[in-house]
Amino acid sequence: MFAPDPSWLYLALQHFGVVVSAVAGVLAARGRRVDLFGVVVLAVVTALGGGTIRDICLGATPVFWIADGRYAATSVVAGVATFWCVRQIMPLLKYLELADAFALALFTAVGASKSLAHGSGGFIAVILGTVTGVAGGVLRDVLLAQLPLVFRPEIKLYATAALVGATALVAAQRWAPGSDVPMLVGVGTTLVLRLAAIRWALVLPVFGAGEDSNPPRRPDSSA
Repeated sequence: MFAPDPSWLYLALQHFGVVVSAVAGVLAARGRRVDLFGVVVLAVVTALGGGTIRDICLGATPVFWIADGRYAATSVVAGVATFWCVRQIMPLLKYLELADAFALALFTAVGASKSLAHGSGGFIAVILGTVTGVAGGVLRDVLLAQLPLVFRPEIKLYATAALVGATALVAAQRWAPGSDVPMLVGVGTTLVLRLAAIRWALVLPVFGAGEDSNPPRRPDSSA
């Protein structure tokens, strides 16, 4: 299906999200003795994975980074630069969670917006917006053989923030179609919710193991 040309805001947000996500992908490999090639792979997968899944689901082929090679080039350059500069940016790692929040907000809004542009309904746009925001990180964590970020109980409202932000974008699209307002609403909602969760440690209830229905018997003191 024909989709309108993306706005400058859409392109800017997607490129910025690619850079931040690529950096996050490289930093996730710290301490795992990954060589330069592996680092670049992690950067590219983290930056482009979510959008690739979204475009395949939409039938928007060739996928965005094949149609415009600048996205892939941006992720590779960001990955290599981070690899060589990691010693200098180590003191900034405490801000990585904030940068990741921006990447989540940007990609979620881009994903939901593109889904709507390709004729998807609101529900599908919300799902694909969330997938765009979180799937790259999931693929990265799978490659690193660790539990994906979105499933870790200590991570505060990650996929939930994306879901709410995508929903806000879809709702705003009904009131201001054809403008950049829905994108800004989507980015702002996701970002505010994620930052609030980081600041006040907001988490969803955890599905933990219940108490053992057959607790071990205490030793008989009379024995």
